[in-house]
Amino acid sequence: MIKDILKDAEGRMHGAVEALRDNLKLVRTGRATPSLVEGIEVDYYGMPTRMNQLATLSVPEPRQIMIRPFDAGSVNDIIKAIQKSDLGVNPVSDGKVIRLNLPALTEERRRELVKLVGKRVEEGRVAIRNVRRDCIKDLKEFEKEKLISEDDLKWGEEELQEITDKYSDLLQEVGDEKEKEIMEV
Repeated sequence: MIKDILKDAEGRMHGAVEALRDNLKLVRTGRATPSLVEGIEVDYYGMPTRMNQLATLSVPEPRQIMIRPFDAGSVNDIIKAIQKSDLGVNPVSDGKVIRLNLPALTEERRRELVKLVGKRVEEGRVAIRNVRRDCIKDLKEFEKEKLISEDDLKWGEEELQEITDKYSDLLQEVGDEKEKEIMEV
């Protein structure tokens, strides 16, 4: 019973770390990366479609993303979607490929992005603490119903705290890695 709760907690906390990783992929660093645009939704024949399903994405230069649509007719739709996104980059097209030239980040913008990363890491910590709170509540409920002993409750809480610490540290590592990437000139 306790092991099931701990396993569930670990799965949910792992999900919080993965959600942070996915979220941070969208935060721009000094380098170009296809993950900046692959999630942008393009209105393709009336259907919202992710960019990576409509085009090949590549990085020919450190500060450039090249988008080569599978269907030449979708170039204008892709350009509109990029302009609507909060990427802040003007797409340049020759009718067949779209190039996004990413300007260098200013020191001020880097600091703003680092603050944003810190905020996202803290949101992840809150999610992990919520999982811990829910699991402790379940464990106490089991003890109250005499399904587990007081010693089992104490053991379960200690194990849960170890799992919580492990995933909190992992969140911090992911955040630190992204901050380092952002501050790299």
